[in-house]
Amino acid sequence: MTGGAGFIGSHVSEAALEAGHEVMVVDDLSTGKIENLPPSAEFHPIDIRNRDAFREAALRFDPHAISHHAAQASVSSSVRDPVVDAEINVLGSLHVASVALECESRFVFSSTGGALYGEVPDGQVAAEGWAARPLSPYACSKASFELYLRAYGQASGLRYTILRYGNVYGPRQDPHGEAGVVAIFLRRLLSAQPIQVNARATEGDDGCVRDYVFVRDAVRANLAAFEGVLDGRTINIATGVGTSTRTLAERLVGLVDEPAVVNDGAFRAGDLQRSVLDPSVMISALGEPTPLEQGLSDTTEWFREEVQSS
Repeated sequence: MTGGAGFIGSHVSEAALEAGHEVMVVDDLSTGKIENLPPSAEFHPIDIRNRDAFREAALRFDPHAISHHAAQASVSSSVRDPVVDAEINVLGSLHVASVALECESRFVFSSTGGALYGEVPDGQVAAEGWAARPLSPYACSKASFELYLRAYGQASGLRYTILRYGNVYGPRQDPHGEAGVVAIFLRRLLSAQPIQVNARATEGDDGCVRDYVFVRDAVRANLAAFEGVLDGRTINIATGVGTSTRTLAERLVGLVDEPAVVNDGAFRAGDLQRSVLDPSVMISALGEPTPLEQGLSDTTEWFREEVQSS
């Protein structure tokens, strides 16, 4: 597991251990947290840009699968410093893929749906066959590495799976991340602080529309990929249901069940107005996604316990 101390990666690590796998986590802890690590996972604080260190640790562990979640995941940071973004998300990922080839292990790549597809018109959902329309260096780096993977697969026989995530949410999500609106709202609501709905176009509207997918669905996809069920496939991990920021806020206010102040904000430059993905391939392979109501309820209870204990 690269990035195994992060939000999604730590959940995948935990579930893999519960499924009977041995797990080695590689994470430089630049955004991951040591407290997220499952106690029984082997841990190496390595930056994937350090190919020799990563290769040495991986060859010693000899994995049958590598789940690659380590990334520079901030769109705004990628705009400020596209070179660092490419060093991590392209060159660093190539280091990991080359080691996967050497180990003859499966490779599971954590990609992006929203940033890759760009704007999705009202009434439509973005299927895996849609043309990539990256609008940021971050999206470009993810799209570029997908192409590298396909080349590796064709030329060298690398067994890979590409998982294009929607807006993943759930327990342990960092409220300081760009895609962490569920975590941001819950931390503020549970601390009796106001929340803000940024506009989709005009201040006071219902805000941008996103496809919110529960982290356990991302975990299910990774576990299936480890077993070879998804070899060679590119799959949206999503629900196909668009939820506006205001609707999300209202649902969370209801779950927290405390007085809340919801303010209106202006449109943020660079925000996609609408991103909803087609989950048909995922459903056929893995079953139905977790309903938003259930996922938000479970997430709210986790954050409630965290706030109360802090």
